[in-house]
Amino acid sequence: MSETRRIICWRHGQTSWNAEKRFQGQTDIPLDGRGQAQAAHAARLLARLRPDAIISSDLRRAADTAERLAEQLGTPVERDKRLRERNGGPWEGLTMSEIRASWPEEYTRMAIPGGEDLETVGERMRDAIERGLETVPDGGLLAVVSHGASLRAAINRLLGLAPEQREVLGPLGNCCWSLLGPLHSGGWRLLEHNAASLPEERVLGDDR
Repeated sequence: MSETRRIICWRHGQTSWNAEKRFQGQTDIPLDGRGQAQAAHAARLLARLRPDAIISSDLRRAADTAERLAEQLGTPVERDKRLRERNGGPWEGLTMSEIRASWPEEYTRMAIPGGEDLETVGERMRDAIERGLETVPDGGLLAVVSHGASLRAAINRLLGLAPEQREVLGPLGNCCWSLLGPLHSGGWRLLEHNAASLPEERVLGDDR
């Protein structure tokens, strides 16, 4: 499946909880005004890459971001619950400082009491992405619109990184994206991370 296809992993635009540094998880928070503007701007850029299919989390902040790209391309969005953000359990709605104060040890390890572990998130994200790739032709591009933690978990899983290596990848900013391309030996390689501009042509090629 990864022999010729590529994947854009695109995080949603800003919400009011992002601005307040609150843990969103699967709470369905909409884009704020800045997030809507970010989504429209990024969609105009990403449309130039001509994605063949768009899949998205069904949470509004991601789904509305995806719709901006769909409007540019005339391509429908397939919503998939498996692309939701990590379930944050009791942390959802709290600020990072509040979480750190109440769960100092768990915060350090990002181990959410009663929440979802990152390995599980990575597996469900991978399954949804692989299903999406089935709709993309050889040499095509799949746009995956989702959330910060879940996209990092997906990229880690697709690259085959061990759990202890999950901090190798930095965070994705609002409406930034990562580009994955095929390895000649099979599997995936990371071509761009946390990008807000289009990759150069040499990055999209095979570097030969």
